[in-house]
Amino acid sequence: MKAMSTKTLEKPDVDADADTGDDDDSPKFFHYVRKNKIAESAVMGNYVVALCGETFPVTKSAKPGSPVCPDCKKIYDRMKK
Repeated sequence: MKAMSTKTLEKPDVDADADTGDDDDSPKFFHYVRKNKIAESAVMGNYVVALCGETFPVTKSAKPGSPVCPDCKKIYDRMKK
């Protein structure tokens, strides 16, 4: 009987929050929204308005290195000045 070998497959380094092209609810970008509205939206399902004007309910938390909406980033950077 021939001996079977086993291999350990490495888990791909994929950001679960990035857009993979699937039709799921994963955001393509994370947006800047008012901090005090995040928890309320996550609990109550209320929509928040991002700096770029997009409206959506908060369903995921951004992790360090997550993709940021370029329009929100430009507006935020102008606000800091």
